[in-house]
Formats: sequence, C-alpha cells, structure tokens
Amino acid sequence: MTVTDQAIDRIKAMIVSGALQPGDRLPSEAHLADQLGLSRNSLREAVRALTAMNILVPRQGDGTYVSGLEPHLLLESLAFAADVAHGQTAGQLLEVRRLLEPQVTALAASRLTGKQLEILRGILDRSSGDIGIDAFVELDIEFHRTIADVVGNPVLSTLLGILSTHTQRLRVVRGIHHAPARDQAHRDHETIWRALATGDAWLAASAAAIHVAAVEDWLDSGTAEGSAG
Repeated sequence: MTVTDQAIDRIKAMIVSGALQPGDRLPSEAHLADQLGLSRNSLREAVRALTAMNILVPRQGDGTYVSGLEPHLLLESLAFAADVAHGQTAGQLLEVRRLLEPQVTALAASRLTGKQLEILRGILDRSSGDIGIDAFVELDIEFHRTIADVVGNPVLSTLLGILSTHTQRLRVVRGIHHAPARDQAHRDHETIWRALATGDAWLAASAAAIHVAAVEDWLDSGTAEGSAG
C-alpha cells in the first residue's frame, strides 16, 4: 500500500468513525497532516483522490469539506469505469442492468402520473423523427432516466445511468449500423410505454427485460464494439 493509499484510508476512517461528519470542514492542512502522521504532500494527494470520489468537496477560499456522502453522489465516480468497459466487463454491466431495470420499470408502472406519461410520449415522438444518432441516444437516455426517476430513489437512478452511459449506447448503436438499432430500440420503447400507460407492472417489467436482452444479443453477436448500450 502506498503512502497516499494509507492517507486515503486514514481520512476515510475518520469519516466512518464519525470524527468527521458530512458537511464538516477539514482541519487545516498542517494540523491534519500532523494528526494523521502524514507529510503534507501525501495528504494533498489523498484529498485530491477523495475529491474525485465525491467524498470531499473543495470550496474556493474556504477550505475542504466532507460532502453530504449521499450514495448516489458517491456512485457517480464509477461512471468512467462504465464508459471504458469492453468485452466481458461490458457484458457483466448489462447483466446487472437486466436484473435491475425490469424491477424499476415495474415500480414506475404504479407511480407514473398522467403528466409523466405525456412526457415519455413526447420523448418517443421526438426520437422517431429525422434526427442524428447523438440526438437519438440522448433521447434514449432521457426515456430510461425519466422512468427510473419516477421511482423516487436517486441511488437506483444513478446506478442505472452508470450501467448504460452515453458512451456505451453510442458504441452499440454505431456498432450495429444505426438504423436497425434505432428501429428496434424505438419499438421496444413503444412497448414499454404502452405497458406503463395501462399500469401493468408485470408487462412493463417484461418489456424492459426484453429490451435489455436485445442489447445483450447485439453485444454477444459481436456486431457492437464490445460495450453495452
């Protein structure tokens, strides 16, 4: 374990033990380095690393604070790992998505308001137009995010977003030659929307499972560039 890793672990231990609470300001660099038995350089490296993890938050001219430590914020640091996932790792991410997304869609079926259904309908209508691939992927993301957000669990929303990022989706759609991917995705979304509109949780979950399974098939067939969408 490097000195920086030790420094990270010691600061984390202070947070876990309650010596540092969410929202607390870190002691001065000199005091904290002395308290933890670290050099200032090691402490700075540790603070930078913990800031990248959303555990610490720097405030210009006011020091560094412990973040709110909300799980959905901490999960965001995993997004890069998902972005660069290929091959087997990408398949594993899709497997987790297949386990989660149908259940989230089922929960949404009983909670969607008429206004939210209209919003989803608008997303579908825009995605069926003559738009570029980037715009299509953005609408694809918006469709699934809107459904997940209905559940009201930011951890689930963030996790699902990480499991299928913008970069991943672009790889899949481009890897299987735009039109087939877009047409299939749009048909799947229409099926999901109809199930949600009827409030049928089982049907909504099944439609979502079929949708993710189709992406897995594209990945397994090797037509995509080795990532999930």
